[in-house]
Amino acid sequence: MEYYLHILTLLANFPDEWLSSDLVAGSININPVIVRKELGVLQSAGLVVSRKGKDGGSKLKKASEDISLSEVYLSVKNSDVLGKKNLNPNPKCSVGKQINENLEQLFDQTDQLVIEALSHKTLNDFVKKFH
Repeated sequence: MEYYLHILTLLANFPDEWLSSDLVAGSININPVIVRKELGVLQSAGLVVSRKGKDGGSKLKKASEDISLSEVYLSVKNSDVLGKKNLNPNPKCSVGKQINENLEQLFDQTDQLVIEALSHKTLNDFVKKFH
């Protein structure tokens, strides 16, 4: 989530400007290709708008005050907070045959705690830490 928050924070700092992926990549210190990929995810989530061309770039689709960090988390989440389930547990083992069911419950509970905590914070709240 760190690249996403870095990108969104930069865009929030310059709400009226179209920021290039090169500029964003320079701040994060990564390749602009990676930034463009991450911007695509944020655009699909409805958080960012982008345009191509000489005067192209990206900016927030809505005000940073209107973007909750839980919305960002849910938009970019690609794995469970606590890790991955065991894809091949031993079904003859008393733990192995039940591990994934119990891990799933634990992951869901943890996710809900994270979502609840982040729902009370906006992107703007986070951006204020840099001023």
